[in-house]
Amino acid sequence: MAPETRQRQADRSRETRRKLMEATVACLVELGWSGTTTTVVAERAGVSRGAQLHHFRTRGELVAAAVEHLGAESVLHLKERARTVHGSVVAVVELIADFYASDLFTAALELWVAARTDPDLRTVVVPLEARIGRETHRLAVELLDADEAKPGVREAVQITLDLVRGLALANQLTDDGNRRRRIVRHWARMLEAALEGDGL
Repeated sequence: MAPETRQRQADRSRETRRKLMEATVACLVELGWSGTTTTVVAERAGVSRGAQLHHFRTRGELVAAAVEHLGAESVLHLKERARTVHGSVVAVVELIADFYASDLFTAALELWVAARTDPDLRTVVVPLEARIGRETHRLAVELLDADEAKPGVREAVQITLDLVRGLALANQLTDDGNRRRRIVRHWARMLEAALEGDGL
């Protein structure tokens, strides 16, 4: 097979995966776990069932890959946006809160709830959630320029992540944006003191 042909096939394969992953997250957000079938995803992505099965054998594999892939893309986007905040703790915490209030969190939440009662799905989701948790903690430390050698700083960063995750959960049924912004700003001031070594 000519190199040009192989390259075209590789490009088509990447594009098919991208379409499937974007369609999967959109379906999770709009239809929930029960409505996100491989057939519906393939139709939404505009690819054949055969092409979908070539890339992902099961719904669990497809959904986990989609959440992980788009999670990585969202982290890159968050890093790009963080370059504009110039070290402001309030702005960084607001960015992280917005990250968790995105459709990606909604899609991941659907996956986590389904995994609670689905042992096969749980084996895929638990390591995925652990990787995303480590990456978001590492990213928060980087964006906040936090020195975790100082007493209480690691815990303060983790509290920040737990807080914004909880606020994102509260936002699932109703628009909780105004309350979220007030709480985030208040917490950011407390976090700033903790990062400077003044405690909470």
